Amino acid sequence: MTAAERGFLLLCAELGDGRRPLTPAQLRTLRARVLERGAGDDDPERPLTAGDLRALGYDAEFSARICGLLEREKDLAVYLSIAAERGIRPLTRISPAYPARLRRLGEEAPAILFCRGNAALLERPAVALAGSRELTEAGKAFARRAGELAAGEGYVLVSGNARGADRTAQAACLEAGGAVIAVLPAELDACAPENERILYLCLTGWHLPMVAYRALERNRIIHALGEKTLVAQSHLTGGTWSGSEENLRRGWSPLFVHDDGSEGCSALIDRGAAPVRLEEFHSIRGLEAAAIPLQQE
Repeated sequence: MTAAERGFLLLCAELGDGRRPLTPAQLRTLRARVLERGAGDDDPERPLTAGDLRALGYDAEFSARICGLLEREKDLAVYLSIAAERGIRPLTRISPAYPARLRRLGEEAPAILFCRGNAALLERPAVALAGSRELTEAGKAFARRAGELAAGEGYVLVSGNARGADRTAQAACLEAGGAVIAVLPAELDACAPENERILYLCLTGWHLPMVAYRALERNRIIHALGEKTLVAQSHLTGGTWSGSEENLRRGWSPLFVHDDGSEGCSALIDRGAAPVRLEEFHSIRGLEAAAIPLQQE
């Protein structure tokens, strides 16, 4: 691990030591100031000092906070050692193996991913799936078909491991011989991959409990990791809706929505998502062509 990768972990990882890591916005500002004004040019491997931070325009309180984070080397070593015993390893945004699709998010890409399972799955073509926890029979059939088609067409299925659409699609994909990346909002050590066709991911810290804002953040990563994203079912509120609606605004991946006539899915289609009818859902690779006549009706 390089000094720069360690720096990312020290500044941005939750190590369970009570210190608040930098937010993405704070890290973005720090990097911008370092690039603009320079710091530590005499030895780029050395950590920033309080003097460097004052020269970058930070006050004494925030400078002390950054220095405190950078001084957590022993805590980081212990945290990563325990992780390694459980088969968990970190990827930082500047690590060579960090997924290229997330790099496209630039400074908005997660600073840190913790991985448990086959990280090589991040290099393969992927399709994402989102959907409600309480499924109709049609929503369940759509999610199941998405998983089966992903396996048959060589896509890794990316989802969130939640009850309902996520687990339905994941199970169908694995049963058909495919591979799955599950992005978790919490407690990576609670999920152990059963074989080399599964990878579990989480952000910021592998030990963290579930909280709402981390669940919302992971939805963004699911949409961004897929070459395209499928929505099996959606209400007008909740994580599926918020992640899909933001995807439409931000353009992380092309969005294809189950055209089941429901209020949530219809609203996403009205906002620009491509409709997919269950009876015509025969291929993931052919979705773009199949969606054109539906949009023209």
